[in-house]
Amino acid sequence: MSKSVYAIVCTVVLALAATACSDYLDITPDGQSKRTDQLSTQKGVEEAMYGVYAQLRQPSLYGKELSYSALDVMAQYFQSYGNTKVNALLDYNYSHSTLRSLFQAAWTAMYANISNANSVLNSPLVADATDYPYKIYRGEALALRAMMHFDLLRIFAPQVTVAPDASGIPYATAFSLQTPEMLTADQVYDHIVSDLTTAEQLLADEAAYEGLSPYMTMRQTHLNIHAVRALLARVLLTRGHREQALSYARQVIAESGRTLLGRNELTGAYAGVLSQSETLFGIYSATDFYEAVYQDLWLATSFYSLNPTDDYQAIYDTGGATDYRLTAYYETQMTGTVRFVKLLDKYKVEGRESQRPGQMVTGINMIRLPEMYYIVAECLALGGDTEGAVKALNTVLTARGRDALAGQPTAAAIVSEVNADRRRELVGEGQQFFNMKRQNLPITTLRGAQVAPTDAVYVVPIPDIEFDYRN
Repeated sequence: MSKSVYAIVCTVVLALAATACSDYLDITPDGQSKRTDQLSTQKGVEEAMYGVYAQLRQPSLYGKELSYSALDVMAQYFQSYGNTKVNALLDYNYSHSTLRSLFQAAWTAMYANISNANSVLNSPLVADATDYPYKIYRGEALALRAMMHFDLLRIFAPQVTVAPDASGIPYATAFSLQTPEMLTADQVYDHIVSDLTTAEQLLADEAAYEGLSPYMTMRQTHLNIHAVRALLARVLLTRGHREQALSYARQVIAESGRTLLGRNELTGAYAGVLSQSETLFGIYSATDFYEAVYQDLWLATSFYSLNPTDDYQAIYDTGGATDYRLTAYYETQMTGTVRFVKLLDKYKVEGRESQRPGQMVTGINMIRLPEMYYIVAECLALGGDTEGAVKALNTVLTARGRDALAGQPTAAAIVSEVNADRRRELVGEGQQFFNMKRQNLPITTLRGAQVAPTDAVYVVPIPDIEFDYRN
């Protein structure tokens, strides 16, 4: 038995015990009959699913490190003078003990939660379900499993289009002490796409069931059908399957009912809340995400706080029209210190939570509509339709107050503009490092160094614990 798997299963117990969701949280790996009993009712399955979603907001996962913190520091968005962890991330010094601990925690927490999802998927009511409501639980659990493996793969394996046969990660499909085999990156993608396409089929008619139960409300906080298709667009683009990615992104734009925000709507749109207009999927979080953001991004504490780069304004400077995101995402405090406020819940900071509009759902935005336009623009440009690509990109640019692209730019110029706007738009969301890795782009560090796109930069080593006692 792998020491890593043993540690992960133990973590399942400890992590779930800290999440007040249900009796499901008493699951133990050697209590198979107890676990089966807890998942033998609809209520038990729903509570288990809520538990899986809740674990995503851990600080070692999307509640901090895989959103605005570690991954965005690696994307050279933030600095913190004298902060050992931040300096190691900025230098991609993955052998540093602090980063070894950070990424081991992410690896362990993610696989622990994958085990949680597998526990649901392998339960009698959900396994092979094709009827409501169990097909909804199955579809969401498959999508969650795929999403978690996808992000692990993007962190710990080479970019698949560069090295498809390179060693990837294990793809876990069971709640078990058995060690899953290590697969190639391409094999892992096969599993991810298979899980997501099955989830798409299972969730295709979910609209017919919305509002029938509490579980079928607030669908933004679930991996709903539009979020699954958006995730497929993201996955297929990363895999290099542009035509399929384009098709899914277009479908999301056309069918999700989401619209881009304008100037007067942008400030505070993602400040600890899910955008009703743009968010396709977000993780519900009442207080824990706010507390992390408040400590890391609002307070200006020496050697601790994450600070915007000195030239942060330059990426929004158009020399013409005003980019609305500059003032919506950044704020200068009374002391003159600039803070990144895109994710900061001002209702909490200012003690006026009672004034928060009732329809606002607090949480972490995981995937939003603008990304779909970027995918359409990039895929069309590289496919030879530069006119269509410009139209797609201009939809976002003009919504954000920027001048539209004019003339007849080349495909390379359009992709460059897409990358520039991705950087402006997705700050704080943990996606820019992956975007650079996907395209094998060189990196200009905050220290002015040019870093070549090598595995030493773009591939975080799998934690040693995974290989201890592996056969």
